[in-house]
This record gives sequence, C-alpha cells and structure tokens, in this order.
Amino acid sequence: MESQSAATRIAVLLSHVAFSGRTALEAVGHNRLRAGLTSLGILFGVASVIAMLAIGKGAEREILEQMVLLGANNVMVSPLVEQSEGEVQEESAKEVKRYTPGLTYEDAHAMRAQLPEVDLVSAEIVLNTNVTREGRHRSGKLVGVDPDYFTLFNLQLDRGDWFSQPQAERGLPVAIIGYGVRSRFFTTEDPIGRPIKVGNVWLTVIGVLEDRRVSSESVADLGIRDANMDIYVPVSTMLLRFRDRARITQRDIEMASRPVFTSGEDTEEESEEERAERTNRNQLDRIIARVSAPEYVSAVAGVTRRMLERRHNDVIDFEVTVPELLLKQQQRTKAIFNVVLGAIASISLVVGGIGIMNIMLASVLERIREIGVRRAVGATQQEILMQFLSEAVLISVAGGVAGIILGALFSAGIERFAGITTLVSYPSVIVAFGVSFAVGVGFGIIPAYRAARQDPVACLRYE
Repeated sequence: MESQSAATRIAVLLSHVAFSGRTALEAVGHNRLRAGLTSLGILFGVASVIAMLAIGKGAEREILEQMVLLGANNVMVSPLVEQSEGEVQEESAKEVKRYTPGLTYEDAHAMRAQLPEVDLVSAEIVLNTNVTREGRHRSGKLVGVDPDYFTLFNLQLDRGDWFSQPQAERGLPVAIIGYGVRSRFFTTEDPIGRPIKVGNVWLTVIGVLEDRRVSSESVADLGIRDANMDIYVPVSTMLLRFRDRARITQRDIEMASRPVFTSGEDTEEESEEERAERTNRNQLDRIIARVSAPEYVSAVAGVTRRMLERRHNDVIDFEVTVPELLLKQQQRTKAIFNVVLGAIASISLVVGGIGIMNIMLASVLERIREIGVRRAVGATQQEILMQFLSEAVLISVAGGVAGIILGALFSAGIERFAGITTLVSYPSVIVAFGVSFAVGVGFGIIPAYRAARQDPVACLRYE
C-alpha cells in the first residue's frame, strides 16, 4: 500500500514537472529574442568555464607527459659556460684563481659511486656534425651517452639492441638512431647492421628508437632532446673517436689563436654555437642521475652540489637542476592562469544570472492577469512557483548548452592558434551543465516566489 502511494506521488510530481516544462517552453517561445539575449550571459560564462577547464586539463596532461619525458626523480647537472665580459680591473694580491677541470666524466663516476640513493647515472655529450649516407647529406646532432640514458628518459627501441657493456667500455663505432634519422636515410631497407657516416667516422647502426614527438616548448623550456633526429653513441666512442674537450689538440690551439671578428666588411661574424664551442672546456654537456625515491630528490641535489663544488676546487662552474621543481613551478604558473580564467567565468555567470532575475521579475509584472486566471481555475502557489522557476531554468540551461558547444570551439581555437594544449573532458561538460542549472535555480527562485505569492483577486483586477 505504501509503495503504491509513493509511486502515485512520484507520478503526480512528474506530471506537474512536465506540465510546468511545457508551459515554460511556450512562454519562452513567445519571447524568443528576449530569452536569447537573456541567456547570452550564461552562454559566455559557461563557454569560459569549458575553456578554462579544458586549458587546465590540457596543462595537467602536458605536465604529466613532461614528467615522463624528464623522469620525475631525475637530477640534472649542467656546466656554466657563459663567459663574463667587462673592463679589466686590478686583482688583489691575495686573491688566487683556482683551477677547475669543468664537468668531466669523472664527476659522473663519482656521483654513481658516492651517492647511495642514486640508481642510474648517465653522461651526455652533444656534438653538432654532419650525417651522410648514399648521397644524402644533412646536419645533425651526435649524442654520446651511457647505456642507462635511455632508461632515464624512458626511450624505447623500435628495433635492434641497446649498447652492450663491451661496446660502451671499448668505444666501438656503433650507433642507435632516432626514428626520424631512419626515415630520412633508410627509406627502403632495414638500418640494423648498416653503416652511416657521422662527421668523418663510419658507424654501424645497432638500434632504432621508437617515434616520440616532443614539442618545441618542451625542448626550449625543459631541455628535453628530440630523440627522433639524434644519433646516439657510447660516451667512450664520443671521447675516443670524435671530440674530447678535456684534451688540448692542435685544432684547439688554432681556434684559440685565430682572431675573433665581431664586425667588418671582409669578415664573418662568429656564430653563437661556434663561440660556445670555442669557450667550452667542459668534457660533458650534462649529467643525469635518477634518485631511488621522490622524497630524496632535494637532498640528493644538495649533496651533489656540495660534492661537485669540492671536486671543482670551490668554483661554481655548474648548475644542479631538479626537473620536478621546474615542473611544479610551471604547474603553479598555469594554475594562476586558470584562477584568472575562473574569475572571469564567475563574473560572466553572475552577470548572466542577474540578467535572468531581472527579466523574470519583469515577466511576473507583465503576466499578473495570467497568474490570477491560473489561481482562479485551481492552480496552487507551488504550481505557479514551478512554472516561473522552470522558465528561468530553461533559459539558463539553453544558454548553458550553447555555451558548452561554444566553449569546445573556443578550446579548439586556442589549441590551434595559441599553441596551448587543451582537453575538453566529460566531467567539465557535466560541471558546466550543472552550473548553468544551478544559476537558473538560484537566480530564478526569487521571481518565482514573488509570482507565487501574488493575491489572486488583486491579479484579476490588475490593469
């Protein structure tokens, strides 16, 4: 018996809601232009919410992808090769210049041996060179690395093998190439076991990396290498067969002794890369170490800084970077940006809600006689309230649905023209729809309550 009465009450409630919805739809249909203009505030507010959440979600995905690329627990050591310029000043007699060997392969070995919380360590040496094979020639980068390098940066093989221990120790002429190098130099054949000329040295390809796209922003901001266009060799191969900056060669003497021209009609200006290479005396370009647990990253970075300072005779010619902190800083910057967008969206929603309230209050005054007639034929205060509240919700939800579509278009436009990663997710659509519904209820309840409280007799006598 109780279940039947509950079902009856639900059926009655649904019929009232359906009737109020139809009535609201008819009322809105009679004033389409006014309802459309009223819903513009909600439309742009919801569109801002969708775009804001899409930018926030895209930023979150980008941060996670960058953490995968960089390694969440990595610590990076880079040399400082910037040369100070200025007027010559007399030095104090007591001041003694200290010698520093720069960032060397021995530093990488010391980090591996003396830091127990470090799991993997790899050196990195980058050399600008030329790649040649079967008539094809282009500039490229040769990167000398340890076998652990590929694990540190989550690089996977498409085919072939990694560097073996004998190859890494003996400096054999072997290489692992990026997917882009394979596409350009091995278009019709399997590169494994084939030779490729890098500089003046012939290397045998033993592996090809999987295709992995890296954005130009990540390359510039975080120092992530575009593995697709690089050729990787063991560090020992790089030092033995290509370039070892720790050793002074005849070429170094010639480069150091030649005049440097900064301007003139008959001379060429020295490029930034040439100047950096000429002044760089660091054997390594970078050392990457992976810490066993995230909570030890900051401590290991501090210990690394002090250890290398002692090894370099208290000369700070290096920089220790923690990518996790860099990513958190980026995330904070983007979070502030999202807060600003959220504030703009909130203002738009409030303005839209006030517009709905204003129009609904005016609608109540216009339809006083309609309210009186409905009350005279038996409509209750609750039914009148539901009628006007349904109109407010209908206007708001219609603007919200249009705002969701517009917000998705805004997000696509932002990603295409501004280069900002966006991602419209189902939760953001649900949130936007819920916000538009809540605005309709919140700002429509007062006009609906005022309509329901009207005196039927006074309404019928209203002119």
